[in-house]
Amino acid sequence: MSIAATSPIRVGISACLLGEKVRFDGNHKLDRYIRDTLGGYFEFVPICPEVAIGLGVPRPTLRLEGDPQQPRAVGVTDKSIDVTIPLERYGRKMARELPPLAGYLFKARSPSCGMERVKVYQDKGAPKAGQGIYVRELLAARPWLPAEEEGRLGDPVLRENFVERVFAYHRWQQLGATRITPARLLEFHARHKLILMSHGAEYYRTLGRQAAAVRRETIKDTARDYLAGFMAALQRPATRKRHANVLQHLLGYLKRSLDHADKAELLACIDSYRLGGLPLIVPITLLRHHFRRHPDPYVAQQYYLEPHPAELMLRNHI
Repeated sequence: MSIAATSPIRVGISACLLGEKVRFDGNHKLDRYIRDTLGGYFEFVPICPEVAIGLGVPRPTLRLEGDPQQPRAVGVTDKSIDVTIPLERYGRKMARELPPLAGYLFKARSPSCGMERVKVYQDKGAPKAGQGIYVRELLAARPWLPAEEEGRLGDPVLRENFVERVFAYHRWQQLGATRITPARLLEFHARHKLILMSHGAEYYRTLGRQAAAVRRETIKDTARDYLAGFMAALQRPATRKRHANVLQHLLGYLKRSLDHADKAELLACIDSYRLGGLPLIVPITLLRHHFRRHPDPYVAQQYYLEPHPAELMLRNHI
């Protein structure tokens, strides 16, 4: 199944991660995996909110202080510097003005861009965990946008989860580029059945009831609610156990086509994966081989066997 996009997969990104020298010290934080690997599939939209609001390069160091839920971004040494309001306004402005994005990669621990665990300093006691000012406002306005910090991409499960969400969200954007109808919503749901099951079968059932109950006159509200549930489901990382259940489900479509030896080989491969002995790509590759020999129209419509480009090798490590 081809996953080639008919429009660019645009992903917002902290500009320093692409090598732009916009950091407070005049340097960058180039991430070669993001630039050289993900960059082959995503069209990055680089932004440095601190430069965008008029701070220079280099510039005084900022940090978060005060209430962890509503911190202020102030100068570390010069307390007269307070850019909280400009960063908030810029985050809301970008949420309105950025082109349709399928995802966003943020610089970790940044007082403007850090998604979580950003130090918020207190008058007394140890710092508490908070969120960067810009990212807070941006994601409040675009709550289902797939977002991640660059440091967490080192975790194979989180890396695969982020990229899977980006491609899934892009498919939703392509659906929205046409007129969403009850039939198209049901088709979208059906083609993501196995992906949803790998995150939790309950999500497929719940979202299925939503999609089945839709009426033409309520499609706009239903589509919005469906998207909220769909992206929340994908944000929950898939597990080996749930993947193994999906793989066995796929095996069921081959039971009349395979001989005893082939079935035994597939079952052993799936079980070895479930127990941690093999990466996911091994049973996936074996299933693809058998479905090439014994095509199934239902399986051919599923995104599960190829949710993102195989060249990214994301399933080689989970």
